Amino acid sequence: MDVSLVTDSLQGLGPFLVYVGLSIGMVGIYSAVYGIATAHDELALIRAGNPAAAIAFGGSMIGYALPLASAAMHSRALAEFLVWAVIAILIQVVVYWIVRLALLRDVSSRIEKGEVSAGLFLGAVSLTGGILNAAAMAV
Repeated sequence: MDVSLVTDSLQGLGPFLVYVGLSIGMVGIYSAVYGIATAHDELALIRAGNPAAAIAFGGSMIGYALPLASAAMHSRALAEFLVWAVIAILIQVVVYWIVRLALLRDVSSRIEKGEVSAGLFLGAVSLTGGILNAAAMAV
């Protein structure tokens, strides 16, 4: 085994660990902000076994992770990455509010009741928002 190949491969370990650590931290921040922004308590509902809440929140988290990954791939500096990470949080919150105010006004109460269709719809819209957000970051 060529030692230089291994050492060359490990040169990117530091930046990798920084971006992974920041990304995990931003997912935690996203989860807290999203929990405050929604009219229902996702984590409490998930802990109680509510599948609609798990589907909606899971879709939302994936919808956030996609632009976060895009920001990591396209940013030239950590500050730029963090700016895009915050923008991605705002986009996901706006997506929730669009659903709640314009498309399915009772989405939160329906999720609280465990209606899978409402959770699936919110999760799918959140995922769609994240895909579009990630694509726009790559432009």
